[in-house]
Amino acid sequence: MRAVKVVTLGAEQAQQQTGLYAGEVRARVESRLGFRVAGKLTQRTVDAGQRVAAGQLLAAMDPQDYQLSAQAAQAQLLAAQSQRDVALADYKRYESLRAQDFISGAELERRDASLKAADAALVQARSQSQAQLNQVGYARLQATAAGVVTALEAEVGQVLAAGQPVLRLAHDGPRDAVFNVPEQAVQAFKVGMPMQAQLAGRSDTLKGLVREVGASADPVTRTFTVKLALQVSDRLPLGVTVNVLVPSALAPAPQAILLPTSALRQEGTGTAVWVLDETSMTVQSQKVTLGPVQAQHVAIATGLHAGQKVVVAGVHVLSPGQKVTLYKPAGEAK
Repeated sequence: MRAVKVVTLGAEQAQQQTGLYAGEVRARVESRLGFRVAGKLTQRTVDAGQRVAAGQLLAAMDPQDYQLSAQAAQAQLLAAQSQRDVALADYKRYESLRAQDFISGAELERRDASLKAADAALVQARSQSQAQLNQVGYARLQATAAGVVTALEAEVGQVLAAGQPVLRLAHDGPRDAVFNVPEQAVQAFKVGMPMQAQLAGRSDTLKGLVREVGASADPVTRTFTVKLALQVSDRLPLGVTVNVLVPSALAPAPQAILLPTSALRQEGTGTAVWVLDETSMTVQSQKVTLGPVQAQHVAIATGLHAGQKVVVAGVHVLSPGQKVTLYKPAGEAK
C-alpha cells in the first residue's frame, strides 16, 4: 500500500490585490550564442549577470587545427596562382606565334583552355582559403549586440559541437512584462490591447501593449503566457517582479483554492488531481480548471472545494481506486 502526502483545501487569497497578474521583466530579444565550428572551449571571458558591448569577446576555443587548415589552404592558393601565371604567359607566347602563323589555331585553343582551367582552379583555391580563414575567426565567440549575460551553458575544457549554446545574452532595448493567465481568461487578451504595470515596491505606472498571447497552454499548469511590451523600458532591470494591472472584467477572482504545482497531472487534454476518500482510504481522479500561477502554487478555479484532501506528492504513480495510507515523516509519533 502506497503512502501519500496530502493537503486539506481551504479558500486562500489567490491574488494580493484584485485586478493583478504577477509576472517578470524580460528582454524582448534573448539569444543563445554558440560557436559556428566544433572544438574545445579554452576561454570564457564573461560571467552571468555581466554587461557586454557589441563585438566584445565572450569565449574562445582552441584554434590550432583551423589555423593549420588555413595555412594549407593558403599554400594551395599560392600554387594555384603560380600555375595560372604560367598558363597566362604560355597563352600569350602561343598567341604571338599564332599571329605569325607559326602554329595552328587548334594549338592556341588548347592553350586558351589550359588558361581557363588555371583561372577556375585559382578561384576555387581563393574561396577555400577564405573559408578556412573564416573558420579561424569562428573559433572566437563575440557578442552580437550589447546586453547582459543571463546564463552560462558551457564550461572551459568542454568539447563543443558546432552550434551548441555557450551562453544566453539578453539584448539591450525593449523590455516585456511576461505573465501567465488561466485558460478560461486567455480569450479576453488580444494583441494590441493597452494595459498598465507596476514594478514591485514602486508606485509609478508603466504603460504597455499586449505583444503576444501564447498559442498553447503549459502542459502542467494549463496557463497561457502573455507578453506585454512596455513603453520606455530599456532601463528596466531584468527579472524584477512586475504586477500587471488588468481591467476589472479580466481580473481573476480574489478568492481561490491554492495547490502546489506538484499536485497537478495531465489527463487527456486537461489537468487533474487525486482526491482522497477518507472513508475507504482510496484516491479518485478529479479534473480541475486552473487559475493564475503564483511561484510554486496555482489557483484552482473550478473542480475542487474547501475541505477536500488532495495528494501533492507522487501523483504520477497512482491509479483510480488505489488504496493508500497517509505519509508520516520519520520520527513522527504514530
